[in-house]
Amino acid sequence: MEKYQDAALSPRERAEDLLEKMTLKEKVGQLNQRLYGFRIYERDGENVTFTEEFREEVEKMGGLGVLYGFYRADPWADKDENTGITTGLSRKAYNALQKYVLDHSRLGIPVMMSSECPHGHQALGGGLLPVNLAAGATFDPEALKEGYEACGRQLKSGHVELALMSALDMLRDPRWGRSEECYSEDPYLSSRMAAAAVTGMQSEGVSCVAKHFCGQGETTGGVNASAARIGEQELREIHFPAMQACCDAGVDGVMAAYNEIDGVYCHSNPWLLRDVLREEMGFQGIVMADGLAVDFLKNTEGDTLHAGATALKAGVDVGLWDESFSRLGEAVEKGLVDEKLLDEAVLRVLELKFKRGLFEHPYMEENMLEAEEAGINAASLKLARESAVLLKNEKQVLPLKDHYKKIALIGYHAADRYAMLGDYTPPMPESSCVTILSGMKNEAPEGVSVEYAMGSGFNQADGAELEKALKLAKESDVIVVAAGGSSSRFGGAVFDGNGAVSKESGSLSMDCGEGMDSAMCHIPAAQEELILELSKLGKPLVVLLIAGRPYCIEEIEKASDAVLYSFYPGPMGGKALADLVYGNCCPSGRLPASLPRHVGQLPVYYNSRSSSTAAYRDMESLPLHTFGEGLSYTGFSISDVRTVFVETEEKHLDRDSGIRVSFRIKNTGDQEGTAVPLLFSRRLQGSPVPRVKELKAFTRVELKAGEEKEVSLTVKRSALDPVKVPGRRTDRADRVLLMLTEGKDECWKEEVIL
Repeated sequence: MEKYQDAALSPRERAEDLLEKMTLKEKVGQLNQRLYGFRIYERDGENVTFTEEFREEVEKMGGLGVLYGFYRADPWADKDENTGITTGLSRKAYNALQKYVLDHSRLGIPVMMSSECPHGHQALGGGLLPVNLAAGATFDPEALKEGYEACGRQLKSGHVELALMSALDMLRDPRWGRSEECYSEDPYLSSRMAAAAVTGMQSEGVSCVAKHFCGQGETTGGVNASAARIGEQELREIHFPAMQACCDAGVDGVMAAYNEIDGVYCHSNPWLLRDVLREEMGFQGIVMADGLAVDFLKNTEGDTLHAGATALKAGVDVGLWDESFSRLGEAVEKGLVDEKLLDEAVLRVLELKFKRGLFEHPYMEENMLEAEEAGINAASLKLARESAVLLKNEKQVLPLKDHYKKIALIGYHAADRYAMLGDYTPPMPESSCVTILSGMKNEAPEGVSVEYAMGSGFNQADGAELEKALKLAKESDVIVVAAGGSSSRFGGAVFDGNGAVSKESGSLSMDCGEGMDSAMCHIPAAQEELILELSKLGKPLVVLLIAGRPYCIEEIEKASDAVLYSFYPGPMGGKALADLVYGNCCPSGRLPASLPRHVGQLPVYYNSRSSSTAAYRDMESLPLHTFGEGLSYTGFSISDVRTVFVETEEKHLDRDSGIRVSFRIKNTGDQEGTAVPLLFSRRLQGSPVPRVKELKAFTRVELKAGEEKEVSLTVKRSALDPVKVPGRRTDRADRVLLMLTEGKDECWKEEVIL
């Protein structure tokens, strides 16, 4: 038996032995992920056959390193229940593919599968969670961890080794179409959620490839893949923490970002991918390129040969769809890159394959689990309930309970399941989703009727529909409008080569998602006009806003009695929102990102530096709603706040103290609810320029009516110091202002001498 075949040895030892036996061609093959997996097969009924392109690639590469998107199904992939890999066909199709690769690999190296999982598995039968921005609104890392454990079970059952998961992008400009893929505008909240997602996924035996590193959410003007025009201080304070948290959680993979930082593309940036990621952060896994990104380096390198060599030297290990990495053998032979550098990348890929047990268990024994079997639907419902943010509730119109016997439910979003799901969504049958309409009807209290009218199209006014809606509203006791944006690709779209929606797409059901950057931040005009028209009737008006980004909603809010803001809540979103509207549960979501009044204010993130003191001449400078805001159906009070210095585990770093803030929190209302106290800090002196506020700790506290609990939040001394940039002056913080908030209220603040 060859040494690499000995399962008693470590993955590293086995990988080193196998590497010694490989030819240059076979090594290059392990670093390539050129194929679009959904295009390498054809399905005829229950039979799946592979294309000549697939067979040629296996021959050319001496096997196959990684295959992207074999299960992917969506309008770009052009796969559905009739043409794609269903759960019932998964075992048969996967095993046939793996057998072909093994039969045509001289050393019997199995292929590793990668699949999109930004908020669930983008496959037929794949389970979905609410999008990342919704998850951030829960302030509940444990619930997200449980959600990704469930997703991991489904991916593992489908023999997927690499889950491509959005975890690193920061929402710094809501014009960006991919805002929904961010957890927050805040680095601490984002870090906690990212680490929870990675931990949940990898606990089930599926490696996470966290994306994108780094600074992609900064953007220029909100445009996807544009330059991050910031310095190292901003990178280290805002954009690095989530990556460090993923490294600390043991993440197995990272995807580099499309953008450039200070004139250097991330894919050709050795300082970013080697010095910072590997040397400083201790990352040991694989770095994957984004789709076609290495080929884009022709912009600076001239051709794909030099682009591939540059990316490998910068720290990229595995390509994605590009031509450049297929030419690495040529680059070695021409002396553009040392073969030892190639070997380092191959070793990482092989080690991961051994770690995931591919050599011992290359085949599937059963079909991939359905979402319900994996427990994804239950986790998705919990996150959806916790994520909705109550922004306004005048006259306590919510919860509706059975106070209003006739409910007029109006709006495009009430009946369109895809508008609830976000981007990177597979085809979802009606039976697997709960729309707002079905949720409101199913959960309606006894004696309450719900009638529906669309009112307008997604982005087009419709006079006849408006008349129907007005007539229904006039005959009802309360109006509930479901409106907002959508990342649904199912209404027709044109796609670029990397799967992003083309700017010339003209999609009729999409205003968010990859490629859907916007100069404005309003919901489609037809829907806003519908809300304003309904408000003239004088009936109680509740607006359920479904969103993939922070919108400017000032006029909508003025016209409404209540506003419940829900970032794409997923397939169980209709039930979750119905439960909240009727009062079966209490809203506990808090804004993970600030809502601007107008795009001219941008950026409006809460944690700007204190050097910014100017005000606009022609409008309010503050956002409409800021990070951390959110109302409840009940009330909370905080009292008896105490601070005490405590020792931490970082004694050996000469940062031997932390601060514990303890307090009493009470539910002052008449129903059960969940408080979300947030602890912020502000340095009162020192360099660099302090930020106005910085989140340092948070928790969720469930309280019955009238119940009171003791709560403590602890922040380490090191977390109160400024982030240091090597070679730049940094002053340790000696005076800090601590602030405690809950919902919209600042409950306590105190200056602390450290």
